[in-house]
Amino acid sequence: MHRVDALDNFRDYGDYAASAGRHIAPGRLFRSGHQARASAADLERLGALGIAAVVDLRRPSERRDQPSRRPPGFAGAVIESDHDDGGEAPHMTFLRTADLTPESGRRFMTDTYGRLAFEPSHLDLFARYFRILGEADGPVLIHCAAGKDRTGLLAALTHHLLGVHPDDIVADYLLTNTAVDLEVRAPAIARQLEAHTGRAVAHDAVVAFLGVEAVYLDTAMAGIAERYGSADAYLEQALGVDTALRDRIGARLAA
Repeated sequence: MHRVDALDNFRDYGDYAASAGRHIAPGRLFRSGHQARASAADLERLGALGIAAVVDLRRPSERRDQPSRRPPGFAGAVIESDHDDGGEAPHMTFLRTADLTPESGRRFMTDTYGRLAFEPSHLDLFARYFRILGEADGPVLIHCAAGKDRTGLLAALTHHLLGVHPDDIVADYLLTNTAVDLEVRAPAIARQLEAHTGRAVAHDAVVAFLGVEAVYLDTAMAGIAERYGSADAYLEQALGVDTALRDRIGARLAA
């Protein structure tokens, strides 16, 4: 884990054993939540990493509400989507209107993961991410709002492409639950949600909604397999990750 002040869920998701006897180099793949609250020290740390590209998986409305902060002089590529459905983010609609319980939170997350891989903006952003991963001369940072769902799926697909063991893929995905320290942060988040929605939120409902569970990722991967036959077919047919691009990515990220 990297020490940061106000950059949620920031971590390196490289440094794993990969296929063909390779090892993913550390310091090349980073993930996080949004950077709207990043401190000056956080921005200095990001600048020192030499990030070549930032992939922002959020909707335009999310970017407007929480604009990203960048290190001084940042000259890397920024990849984002202009696709806007004109409405609020689904998770905000859920928090504002649903019966907030651990069970409803898990149902919402499972339903969400069943759709993540197929939404038009994600197909566009995921494809552009893999292209730049094979081209960028430096580390790549991916993030969404909390850095756990859209980001978590994309990180898992990256690991799959590189041949990371399935157990390591799930373990890395679940690191969100410790990186964010939900039990400690849940009371403050519950107060923020109540101020935003006017509705009281139970502690265990906040933890269930803001954490991740292996079944969420399993749901996404099962949906991919059902629609495309396999994750490899999805990467190639939906995202354009052909053999040549796979080889470039693998060679570029090898330690």
